[in-house]
Amino acid sequence: MADRSDVVIIGGGQSGLATAHAARTMGLDAVVLEAAGTPAGSWPHYYDSLTLFSPARRSALPGRPFPGDPDGYPVRDEVVAYLAGYAAALDADIRTGHRVDRVTVTGSGEYEIGTAGGAALRAPMVVAATGAFSSPHRPGLPGLESFTGTVLHSADYRRPGPLAGRRVVIVGGGNSAVQIAIELAAAGSRVTLATRRPLRFLPQRVLGRDTHIWLQRTGLDTAPWARPLLAGGKGTPVMDTGAYRATIATGNPDRRPMFTRLDGDQVEWADGTRERVEVLLLATGYRPGVDYLAGLDGALDTGGRPRHRGGVSPACPGLGFAGLEWQRSFASATLRGVGADARHVLDRLRKGPGPVRAAERARR
Repeated sequence: MADRSDVVIIGGGQSGLATAHAARTMGLDAVVLEAAGTPAGSWPHYYDSLTLFSPARRSALPGRPFPGDPDGYPVRDEVVAYLAGYAAALDADIRTGHRVDRVTVTGSGEYEIGTAGGAALRAPMVVAATGAFSSPHRPGLPGLESFTGTVLHSADYRRPGPLAGRRVVIVGGGNSAVQIAIELAAAGSRVTLATRRPLRFLPQRVLGRDTHIWLQRTGLDTAPWARPLLAGGKGTPVMDTGAYRATIATGNPDRRPMFTRLDGDQVEWADGTRERVEVLLLATGYRPGVDYLAGLDGALDTGGRPRHRGGVSPACPGLGFAGLEWQRSFASATLRGVGADARHVLDRLRKGPGPVRAAERARR
């Protein structure tokens, strides 16, 4: 007989923990299933020097401030430690080492959640909180299959030592791409950022305050209509104090238009020139890892991405999501923003049609 709870939360990173906190405040019996041995999500797998681009005072989950200097910018290990402390203080039913491999619907209309280890749980509500950063995206590039150099995704990168002194082309122009490029250049590598659009630097501070403070005070942080302002424009936005722009202006790393093709150990640039490259590093982002929902009709689109409206599935009553990029706003996939989305999703699921209401009526 499968265990039963009010809601099963898949994923024990920042999204899952924020959802568990919201469930407790609503009086819901929740179980969190986390594949790894600790509840920290993707954070332990990022590169060593990763630094948040929002200050600690704007990087906390609900109910627990981020420790240390509130105006400092936390690094990866500080976030991992924060999440571990948050999970311990939450006093929730968090089951690590439980990788979910399928979600199905029972004859009564509830969900059955199965794990790779054979465990099964049932619940009228499921929140897929594996976030937007669990599956590295590796785009198809002309000639990639013929490239004889080393191909890495930023998910594989940890520190500059193994690549020091080598010719590196980084595909992508977001914050991580720029941070890694500058770190490698400082270690003696010759580095180029290859992007389809120019880099777009955004000021880290405006009038003496961090940009994220202004985003919150103006409402742009959580306003759905702000997407064209914050995500639009020409080029990928990069938060910068001025140091990134100045370093790139020195020529190492440099930025060039996207190459036209790869050929053996050669890269052919847009101007027709060719050169030997030793390492191709794909800083091309991530996609939600939600393959376990493939058996639910209408849960995913044809590309395998979640179908949702503000984090709520329009096709599967009782199914929600947490931690997706632009799920409801600019802040949706951030430490500071996922809590509000989690509350919104659980509230909508509880009020929605189908097995959720039936289960609540049965408990009365």
